[in-house]
Amino acid sequence: MSLAPAAGLRYFEAPGIEFVVEDVPEFGLHDAEDLVAWIERIAAVHEYRIAQLTFIFCTDTYLHKLNLEYLNHDTLTDIITFDNADDAEVLEGDIFISVERVADNAKDLNVSFRDELHRVMIHGVLHLLGYHDKDLLSQTAMRRKEDYCLSLRTF
Repeated sequence: MSLAPAAGLRYFEAPGIEFVVEDVPEFGLHDAEDLVAWIERIAAVHEYRIAQLTFIFCTDTYLHKLNLEYLNHDTLTDIITFDNADDAEVLEGDIFISVERVADNAKDLNVSFRDELHRVMIHGVLHLLGYHDKDLLSQTAMRRKEDYCLSLRTF
């Protein structure tokens, strides 16, 4: 069952991948087609097929409500990923991203909003590919994998 909001503005849609803006004023992806190609390339490198990925860009408040309702976590976060796949080697899920958290993280890390947004987006995809980040060792491996995926961008 998809948790993607029906009311959100469909910013960009390609076969298998869509970007939805939910409750975020003045947010746009200027490189949506390039992002789709990059995500498709990451899936192919891992020998996965994309069935349906929905990226939902939202506010802290919106994501916090999901965090409470579905994960029972009373914290702010930059991303929540819901895996909807029934089959191995298939990517299907909803990836909720707080644009506010991404902006704050970018500022704190002294990186561009664009680079931090791409890192968080691919972080969600990596979760769907089976990568985890619950302990220090897996967090380090996840960060290395994010860096590798970011290096595959051609835009």
